[in-house]
Amino acid sequence: MASSSSKRRHKVRRRADMSLLGGIRPPIAVLSALLLSLAGITALGLGRASQDSVPEAVLTSQQHFAEDGAITMRASIDESVTDLTRTAGLFSAGDPVSPDAVLDKIGSVYQKWTGTAVVEIESGRMLAARGENVPVTAVDTGKLAEKDGLSPRIVRLQNGESRLLAFALLSWPDRPQQLLIASNSLRFPGVSKGQFRSIAVVDTTGHILSRDGVAEPEQVKTAKQRADAKRSAKQLGSFAETAATKTKQHPLKAKEPGSGGFPGVSGSLRGNSVRGDRAVAGYAALAGPQPGEGTLATSLGLTVVAMVDVAEDPTRVAGPFFGLVFAAALLLIGALAVALLLGTVQRPLLKLFLESRRLTRGDLTRPVSVPRFGETARIGRALERLRRQLLGEPADGNTGSGPDRPGRRSRLGSRALIVISGVLLLAWSAPMLLLFNRADSTVAVPEQVVSDQRERTHTISDRVRRALNEGHADLVSVASLIGNRTSPDDMEKVLERTRTEHQRYRSIYVRSADGTVQARAGEKPHALPAGSKGKPLSQPITVLNESGKEPSVAGYAEIPGRNGAMVIGEFRIDFINALLKRPGLGQVRVVDSEHRVIGGNTGYLAFDSLPDRLDELVSGTNQRVGMNAPAGAVVYRDGDGVQVAAASPFAGGGAAKQLRWTVVSWQPASGLAIPEYNLQNRTVLAGLLGVTAAVACLGWLYIVVVRPLRELAGQAESLADGDRRTVLFPHHHDEVGAVTRSLEIVRQQLQEQRKRDSAPLVGRN
Repeated sequence: MASSSSKRRHKVRRRADMSLLGGIRPPIAVLSALLLSLAGITALGLGRASQDSVPEAVLTSQQHFAEDGAITMRASIDESVTDLTRTAGLFSAGDPVSPDAVLDKIGSVYQKWTGTAVVEIESGRMLAARGENVPVTAVDTGKLAEKDGLSPRIVRLQNGESRLLAFALLSWPDRPQQLLIASNSLRFPGVSKGQFRSIAVVDTTGHILSRDGVAEPEQVKTAKQRADAKRSAKQLGSFAETAATKTKQHPLKAKEPGSGGFPGVSGSLRGNSVRGDRAVAGYAALAGPQPGEGTLATSLGLTVVAMVDVAEDPTRVAGPFFGLVFAAALLLIGALAVALLLGTVQRPLLKLFLESRRLTRGDLTRPVSVPRFGETARIGRALERLRRQLLGEPADGNTGSGPDRPGRRSRLGSRALIVISGVLLLAWSAPMLLLFNRADSTVAVPEQVVSDQRERTHTISDRVRRALNEGHADLVSVASLIGNRTSPDDMEKVLERTRTEHQRYRSIYVRSADGTVQARAGEKPHALPAGSKGKPLSQPITVLNESGKEPSVAGYAEIPGRNGAMVIGEFRIDFINALLKRPGLGQVRVVDSEHRVIGGNTGYLAFDSLPDRLDELVSGTNQRVGMNAPAGAVVYRDGDGVQVAAASPFAGGGAAKQLRWTVVSWQPASGLAIPEYNLQNRTVLAGLLGVTAAVACLGWLYIVVVRPLRELAGQAESLADGDRRTVLFPHHHDEVGAVTRSLEIVRQQLQEQRKRDSAPLVGRN
């Protein structure tokens, strides 16, 4: 029996000698490391000696501007190719017509190509031509039958300019096959550059195919203007070469983690500084509408580069003093908190651990060194009483007034010490979260950001107008090809083909003069306005309803020779909303002439009203100056913070102009990378990190050490009071667990001592 107890004690002692896992050291060590790291982050992040002379918000805005240009160019090229292919298919499906009639019809419906031509493929003979000379000699008709033989391509003219060629086939039975060619320049349709911005189209080698906004040296008068023009051209060429190299990356590798929006490769560049102005640029490769989805336009490998000169701002939002002071304050407060934990929690517990091991080894000559505070003091007094009991004193013999009397308890426990440490750390973190470096309504919004908000809103406005005009042109083309002899079955084929090739329509149908639908493709048509049966609609493009969950926008074109019959196409509202989804613009809405919401890039209520100040902005921008109403932008400063807003009415011609719609956008300035907001965000982040470090480490310390220690204090006192039946089990293999195991050994020793003392008495009886 004694041998078994000795083995058990030896086993427990051996486990106590094992390396301590967890325990009180790791939480305090981790807290120290985190506070040192946070002090470094504070000093470097908040105490920079200088800041960028060009705010990050301006660079990001140039990137978004280039993305807008890339999206517009990709959509324009794809639309042109689709229109040419579909028109040629409609001609080929009917009776043969002369090449001149084909080109005349295309020219009357679509005014988008600089030159068109029809060539007989077998002989290479030019049959008809319109507009500027089409570089037919650059086309090898013998390779048209190969894969991608009819894909669009870029050719170089003798004068150095570039042209985009699109192809389609005209085929009729018993006639030689003909090639329809359309030529166009690589200009940006509907991209509002604003003043002082240059924009260019670049190929895969970095060669500029087309540029706009940079004056040629021979176009300016003074020597200074010529020098500036040469400098701008050189800088744009440098940007073009860099952008062409960067856009060769994979989109996923080129983007920062978490960034989204544009599905292709895009970014921003910094250039040289001249007389306080620094050239900055954004670049974007032509990308499909969805990530990983290519189109005919994306196969050309083009990149858009947008460059602008921005005035540098030499002022600072914060210098090194602020960051260094707060880093030093954190080091001081952190040192006090860690010293408090070391001196009042860790060191007493380690001393208690050593004292408990001494008792288990049988060293009972010296009194137990009792800590001064908290649960460790209670356990220390219990150990001292247990030492005396091992020496022969009874369990109830400690009735004196010494430091080991059983009823005495410290007012300051380990839990209170952890709370004090947490309060010290919160004294640094809370002001960082709530008080310091707050950006108020006086934040300076860069002028270039406001200008870009206006120009990008104008670009989107023109995109929506052009898209509706393109849709109406499709309807005119379908109506002219249907004519007065097409059967309803053939009508449905033409309508279905048009709807399949152009995803802008939810429904497209032919309505007779008496209001009967003769042919339809797509969903069920909406009800037309009352009194419109038998009469043409009031406008080529109109909104059919004035209330409901979804606006119904429709365009119409009269069919020649059918006594008032017309082709009507109802646009998908999602098609319009998709044109508004551009990153970096905030919320975007399309409103009608009465300022009711028709579409938006985020959730909205159809036909809802705009906020009052935006309503005033729309009214102001619709005041005509000259021929058109110019776009406008404004910065609002009020109790809701700082907001940047812009509005742009429809400008330019076409069927959609009569709608008198306006595109309005707005976003909070706090979402922009402006220095004041960056400093505020970094300050708040430092405060959050401080709170997180304090809660995590002190919570860890409480769960792993303090709570088990409080439980152990009660068990130790019960053992000292004479409870020999309760077995003490350690919960963790750490300092508290080691003390628990030592108390369990002491309990077993006291039990054996009691058995030895009672054995002679039993023998005498």
